[in-house]
Amino acid sequence: MSGAATADGTSVPQAPHKQLTGMTLWMSGVLLALANFVAILDVSIANVSVPNIAGALGASTSQGTWVITSYAVAEAISVPLTGWLAARFGTVRTFSVALIGFGIASLLCGLSPSLNVLVLARIIQGFCGGPLMPLSQTLLLSIFPPKLRPAAMSIWAITTLVAPIAGPVLGGTLCDTYGWGSIFLVNVPIAIGAGFLVWRVLFSQETQTVKARVDVVGLLLLILWVGSLQIMLDLGKENEWFASPFIISLAVIAALGFVAFVIWELTDANPIVDLRIFRHRGFTLAMVCMALMIGSFFAINVLAPMWMQLNLGWTATWAGNATGLIGILAIFAAPISAQLTTKVDPRKLIFCGVMWLAFVTFMRSHADTGMSFGQIGIWIFLAGAGMPFFFMPLIAISMGAVRPEETASAAGLQNFIRTMAGAVATSFVTTAWENSTNANHAKLAPLTHFDDINAVFGGSGSSATLAMSDQLVQSQAMMIATNEIFMGAAVVFAICATLAWTLPRPKGPVDMSAAH
Repeated sequence: MSGAATADGTSVPQAPHKQLTGMTLWMSGVLLALANFVAILDVSIANVSVPNIAGALGASTSQGTWVITSYAVAEAISVPLTGWLAARFGTVRTFSVALIGFGIASLLCGLSPSLNVLVLARIIQGFCGGPLMPLSQTLLLSIFPPKLRPAAMSIWAITTLVAPIAGPVLGGTLCDTYGWGSIFLVNVPIAIGAGFLVWRVLFSQETQTVKARVDVVGLLLLILWVGSLQIMLDLGKENEWFASPFIISLAVIAALGFVAFVIWELTDANPIVDLRIFRHRGFTLAMVCMALMIGSFFAINVLAPMWMQLNLGWTATWAGNATGLIGILAIFAAPISAQLTTKVDPRKLIFCGVMWLAFVTFMRSHADTGMSFGQIGIWIFLAGAGMPFFFMPLIAISMGAVRPEETASAAGLQNFIRTMAGAVATSFVTTAWENSTNANHAKLAPLTHFDDINAVFGGSGSSATLAMSDQLVQSQAMMIATNEIFMGAAVVFAICATLAWTLPRPKGPVDMSAAH
């Protein structure tokens, strides 16, 4: 009897079954890849629609980003549960229910009448979406014979690379054409239909179930500190941060919850998150780099479409088209990076890739309100070449720093850190952006020559003159704030590139099957 390892290292006993062949096999592969595509698509599809969602639901732009952060946090929490769910209920059953639940949650998102309902639906959607990526790969490796696995994984890899490009482009087009709700409703027939088909076609491939123990205390502590931290970051600005007892309470709960979580996970025999892996210096340093790098990268890719729409007056479609350019070169660079990672010191690749991103982001920090689509898009397009040379070598180093039997658990922890870094950085950056815009507005307003602007109107209409003056000041204040955020991200990238030289080289070949 064989076994399939899930993302957090739990081994799921494999029941004897008849091997799928022919059209049934490849149809199953396409369905699994499609599910992976939908899950990854929803990470970025809402990025360009935040201004539209916020405006339609009567919320501020910073509140609109809750749609992104709530999904990411829920996904991060559900990832460590994937192994237990697959062992307890079966891999096929868990995957199918998660996919169908993802579709139902997408329906609730698209029909949400308020921001609170939308955020709740996104939490459900993120929780269902968490297991889809690791289990889709697990099932592909399980149902395909060894000689066909490279072809199957190629299909899976294509969806992984294409989804981040399609997300902003599709999201912007749907939002402008059919309204913001359509970016979620488009998932419904795909997710629910694919979920039922996977259940029907792959039910014969179901794994045996075991009464696996779940670390309930660890899970509750994880939800407590992560949830408190994210709510604090999301609500801090509108509650005047630590001037509010509510925010102070959330900060204390998050801190105490985190300490309790660390102590419990280090002493429990079957922790939901194996923190002992951090004893490996190479893994720890790699995760520090990943948190800083992914956090900055994700945050500026949420900020950029909002700036394009609110400051430059672009539609969601044009903002999405510009944002999607980042994935084009990434598709071509990914296989090159994968080949070089096994032949060249991966620290050199990380340094070059991240320094390239630092340079591109530095150039983007000199933007102005008169830039065209081509002037902005070229730098976004060029940035795509650097990402694979950071991400893939860093995975190789982090996985190579742990023991072979810890690889899958390390991959699950890595996914958790990556997702949480994006959520936390997004909340931080959007708050900093608004604060910087307000501060710059206060600095620029006294410098505005009211009389000169009034002369443009022939000395008439003081209210109209004042409104135009304030609009010009606000536009420049937002532009300065945006450039400040990008300059800060460029500095973080440069620091990460320098930190790359502190990482140890992998001691030997790394099994990357669990490091998706």
